[in-house]
Amino acid sequence: MTRPVVVGYTATTGGADAAALGSRLAAASGSALHLVVVLPADERSVITPPDAGYDRYLRDQASAWLREGEALLPASVERYSQIRYAESFAAGLIAYADEIGAAHIVIGAGGGGLRGRHRLGSVAQELLHSSDVPVALAPDGARDVDAAVGIARLTAAVGTRPGAEALFEETIDLATAVGARVRLLSLVTVDLPASVDTGVIRIAGAAHADEVLAEARAALPAGLEATAVVARGDSIEDAVSHLDWEPGEIAIVGSSRLARPRRLFLGSTAAKMLHELPVPMIVVPRTRKKRRKKSKKGGAGR
Repeated sequence: MTRPVVVGYTATTGGADAAALGSRLAAASGSALHLVVVLPADERSVITPPDAGYDRYLRDQASAWLREGEALLPASVERYSQIRYAESFAAGLIAYADEIGAAHIVIGAGGGGLRGRHRLGSVAQELLHSSDVPVALAPDGARDVDAAVGIARLTAAVGTRPGAEALFEETIDLATAVGARVRLLSLVTVDLPASVDTGVIRIAGAAHADEVLAEARAALPAGLEATAVVARGDSIEDAVSHLDWEPGEIAIVGSSRLARPRRLFLGSTAAKMLHELPVPMIVVPRTRKKRRKKSKKGGAGR
């Protein structure tokens, strides 16, 4: 069994999307799924005394939400429910993921997004600028994908910028765990400054992308099926929209080079891809954090 999957759950369609994607990851990798609701921390201003009745109401409500969330999970998935307290929902998820040595934190899209597309809410924004654990973003409608689809293919946007090695290692590890095919994708030909539009530079960029992809394919372990593609278009969004995407696919991108070591920082390329991606996206920290396997935790958490 691989490391557990943490799902940040809310009683919304976004929460259902996160639970569905988390279930697919857990089932495909033989991992346990931890469904987590984060409540405000106990620390309060002395001006506002604690209200035991309200705290009890919140906890009872969170327990009810978790029961609803568990009902969405396939019976075959090993699951644990947790209520955590933290200054923010994102901070609570990160702390819990670190505590149990989780492989991924899964969250749903914010409200108001186009169906099948991503819209980053405040929790996603915070996670994508602070997490030391890969974050999986479930687009709106992920809850309608048949769990039996599993994880059919991983598409990794590879390159030579800092963080490429961590991205590649994450892709190999996840593909091996879930038995997915790998597609290596280069966006070098469209990831150029706005001032650069000469044909010579574009051709050179395409050649460089082909070289990077060939080297990456050569480094894949034996038995791991992989293809390579160079995306072309007038923009990142245009290139992504013209690629084929399978129902059971997940895109994997690296954190921005501006990120601190072992932390996420959503870069401009990944942000542009999100506008057009019809599949989940996993964002990987710039450097990997070596984790030892922690003991499992069950129950309601305190």
